[in-house]
This record gives sequence, structure tokens and C-alpha cells, in this order.
Amino acid sequence: MKKYSFDDLVKIMEKLRSPQGCPWDRKQTHESLVPYLIEETYEVVDAIRKKDFEGLKEELGDLLLQIVFHSQIAKEEGKFDVSDVVDAIAKKLVFRHPHVFGDREDIKTADDVLKEWDKFKEKEGKKKESLLDGIPESLPSWERAYKLQKRAAKVGFDWNSFDGIKEKMKEEIEELSEALKEGDREKLEEEAGDLLFMAINLVRFLGINPELALSKANEKFEKRFRYMEKRAKEMGKKLEDMSVDEMELLWQEAKEKML
Repeated sequence: MKKYSFDDLVKIMEKLRSPQGCPWDRKQTHESLVPYLIEETYEVVDAIRKKDFEGLKEELGDLLLQIVFHSQIAKEEGKFDVSDVVDAIAKKLVFRHPHVFGDREDIKTADDVLKEWDKFKEKEGKKKESLLDGIPESLPSWERAYKLQKRAAKVGFDWNSFDGIKEKMKEEIEELSEALKEGDREKLEEEAGDLLFMAINLVRFLGINPELALSKANEKFEKRFRYMEKRAKEMGKKLEDMSVDEMELLWQEAKEKML
């Protein structure tokens, strides 16, 4: 069986976008493809977390398709093509790794690289007006909060101790309670946002990535809840017909089984 190359993929996409191609592919735009780009990225992440390497191969292909798709649209618009995309990233990699492709022998560790990273970007003409520039607005809100906090911490705008953050968390919970009593929906949303922001700050201060921590918590919750559903079925019941106390017993049973 023929093994297709990257060039073959580019030609296939050109054909799909041609007048003799696929009606669905022809009607797509950069904007219409955004949901697919995001979905494919998450599917790659899922395959990595599951250590599903056969799945990873397939999902990386789907993600690569999105890059080729966007590049073909840009080519048709006279803006750039996929060779320009490859050229740009190759040049960026070489420029940002002078310790590999140049003579910067003083850069020896991963920490050294991180310290120089912003300087490399500035030399590329990407000088920031603010330390917070360059953090994508389209990131999930929790991730953007994490990155904003990390950037601010670079100049020392950070908490001195865990206890300080803990007290601030208590303060935010009290403010949320007050907003609840007042019945002001807008104020309640604002205070809920402040509490979530502080929770991420606390996790970041401890050197924990909130995405990894929350992902594990999600997985743990899912396993326990699925166990509850299974046990309820074995008992001839449905969760929705059980009391909160009955469901709590099943939850504790799941915990005891180290789920």
C-alpha cells in the first residue's frame, strides 16, 4: 500500500478545495474551522493522557490536517501557503536556540533557556508594552488566569506565604456569602470569579499546574460517580430515586475502594 507524504497531503487538500472538490471543504473559512481546531487539539491531549499511541498517531494527523486546511485557505487568499508556515517555524526554532545552532555556550540548562526566552522574542521584534502581552484572550479562563498570575509573579507581584493566600481565600468566600444574601446576581458572579481566581493562585503558588490537578480531580469524580451508578443498578434502583444520604453512602463506598 502506498505511503503518502506531507506533499501528498497538501495536494489532497488543494483538490478538496478546488471547484472539482468537496462542497463542504470548499465552503469552510478560518472562522468556521476554529471549533474543529480546538476539538482536534483536545483529542490529541486525550490520547497522550491515555498513552494511546495508535490513537495519538491518528489524532496528530487530524490536527495536522487543520494546519494544512488553514494554510490552503490562506494560499487562496494570497496571504501565505504551508511552505511559509514551515519556513517561519523553522527560522524561529533556529533563532531561539543559539545554544544549539549558534555559539551561546553560556546557555546550559532548561532554566537558562527560560531566562533568555523573552529576550529572544524581543529580538524578533516582539517587544511587549506590558508584561501581560501575548497571553491569548481565547484561552480557557482558568488557564489565562494561571498565565496572568505567573507573569505578574516574575516581577515579584506575588504572595509571600501560603497562609496569606489561605486568608484571602476565606475573605473571598465571605464576600461570596454576602453577595448571596444580597441576591445581586451580577455581584454574585463577580465574587465567584474572584474566588476561582484565588483558588488558581493558591495552586500556582504551591508549584502545581491547575490543569493537571483539576484533570485528576475530574477523573476521580467520574470514576466514583460511575461506581455509584453501577451499585445503584445492582440494588435495583436509580440514583435519581435515591436520597442524598443514600447517595452519600455509595460515594463513601467508592472512596473506600480507592476510586
